Amino acid sequence: FMSLLFSCKKVEGEGGRASIIGKVYAVKKDAAGNVVSEYYIAEEDVYIIYGEGTTHDDRNKTSYDGSFEFDFLEKGNYKIFVYEKDVNTPGGKKVKILDVEIKKPKEIVNVGTITINK
Repeated sequence: FMSLLFSCKKVEGEGGRASIIGKVYAVKKDAAGNVVSEYYIAEEDVYIIYGEGTTHDDRNKTSYDGSFEFDFLEKGNYKIFVYEKDVNTPGGKKVKILDVEIKKPKEIVNVGTITINK
């Protein structure tokens, strides 16, 4: 009987009514490190990890204004991440990651603006 109670426990992921929203802002620099342009970036991949996982569970692209949204989430812990340019890293990219907690069933968590190097 006790195992039935535990099997019904909701875990992080889809199926809920909460959302995580935010925006991605790009900063482009020249070889000397001077800022050439800055803008909210469209069509940028944003990833989400449910719970304590290590690989992404879902991916969305930013809209024309840099905004993104992950909907229908349960209460719990999530990681939101994007890749940014990094000439000092093998492959030329590094991860920018945010820990996010949804505390209420219908909560909308705004992670604000994530600034990345492009």
